[in-house]
Amino acid sequence: MKPIYILLLIAAYFILLLLISFVTGKDDSNETFFKANKQSPWYVVAFGMIGATLSGVTFISVPGWVGTTQFGYMQAVFGFFVGTMFIIFVLLPLYYKLNVISIYQYLDQRFGIVSYKTGAFFFLLSRVMGASFRLFLVSLTLQYVVFQELGVPFWVTVVFSILLIWVYTFRSGIKTIVWTDTLQTFFMLFAVGTAIFLITQKMGWSFTEFLASSEFQQYNKIFYFDDPNAKIYFWKYFIGGIFIAITMTGLDQDMMQKNLTCKNKKDAQKNMFTMISLLVIVNFVFLSLGALLYIYATKYNISIPVVDGRVRSDLLFPEIALNSGLGNTLSIVFILGLIAAAYSSADSALTSLTTSFSVDFLNIEKRPKSQQKPLRKKVHIVISIVLMLVVILFNKLDGNVVSNLFTFASFTYGPLLGLFAFGIFTKHQIRDKYVWIIALQAIVISIAITYLPESIIGAYKFHWEILPINGLLTFAGLWLIRTKRNTKTM
Repeated sequence: MKPIYILLLIAAYFILLLLISFVTGKDDSNETFFKANKQSPWYVVAFGMIGATLSGVTFISVPGWVGTTQFGYMQAVFGFFVGTMFIIFVLLPLYYKLNVISIYQYLDQRFGIVSYKTGAFFFLLSRVMGASFRLFLVSLTLQYVVFQELGVPFWVTVVFSILLIWVYTFRSGIKTIVWTDTLQTFFMLFAVGTAIFLITQKMGWSFTEFLASSEFQQYNKIFYFDDPNAKIYFWKYFIGGIFIAITMTGLDQDMMQKNLTCKNKKDAQKNMFTMISLLVIVNFVFLSLGALLYIYATKYNISIPVVDGRVRSDLLFPEIALNSGLGNTLSIVFILGLIAAAYSSADSALTSLTTSFSVDFLNIEKRPKSQQKPLRKKVHIVISIVLMLVVILFNKLDGNVVSNLFTFASFTYGPLLGLFAFGIFTKHQIRDKYVWIIALQAIVISIAITYLPESIIGAYKFHWEILPINGLLTFAGLWLIRTKRNTKTM
């Protein structure tokens, strides 16, 4: 498919998003931007959150991951389900009871201003990096399939990608995103379904025949109990998945901001349960697509793309979809799915970062009404520029993007996990001014643990289990700075 046609397709897609933004953006007040006036239908939020949770990382990177870990990722997905139950029955009731805009306002009410700013800071750091990982992946793919042939530099691709997001989110923020995410989830799932249908058809299989084939059996191993030292070991993935869900969804302003647009707690809980139930199925489908891609590549001698001397399994899906002779239909739906997957998470990240910085650091609610909207719009622009710069720096990134994303999150979300756990499960107050030191020490110790020599830990390889270890270190540190004065658990 020629690059000019792909550009026209991208243009048409964004015209559609702009139409949605126009309809939902008639009220550009801060109440609309931050909370969508608490009028979002729960089922719309649930469907849209599937796309936001999966993002371009899952769309591109998870299928490419099958070549090394087969279906081992499902171990983490089962952990996600368990972690989401904690969000539904513990965190959502807490947020709705306090009626917060930023979920980190809980830390202010529970402990004090330093704890509040510390929690918000680690969210900003985590989300900037997480959103940048995702944007990097989609910018890399757009560069590979479109702009490289046109001679466009990578940094221009990044600026172009983020500018498009800014255009349709700057007015009504989360209200627009609730609806655009729904559209984008549809396009992403439709693209995956179409890819599976066309490739299995080319292979002479139905989908059920593919699942029953001997070729599929070579890639479909889910459970890894044999080697506790390996990163793929079941309990590492499962327990890590539980805490990844709690932190990257339940303690993340980006994901919770959508939930807080529902009319009440009950609707938000229905939204989360529906979303995670569908997510288990959808992740299995994505991994099935990954197995199908590797089988197809082996049969037709398609090599995994190499970019700048590095093997990029993330690019196997686009390589087959666009360059293996499967026709323009797959090319078109792949591009639509890619754009949808990328921007369904990136747009909400931009909005949540704007919300958190405006509320948590600039105290926008306490400023005169005449200053609030202009300030919010300036923050929106600054956050966009920050994301552009970080994504450009990520162009030197090595390794699989999913792995890098969750590894980084294991360190930066740990202090949030420890702070919220201490607040919810104990009645103690703490010496608030020392909280940032405790959080920083927990991260440093966690990183040091992962670099312990083999003479101490043998062949053991740390993976996502470093997240609960990080949270436990933070919890222990908070215990050391607790005060004699107790407070009622909120």
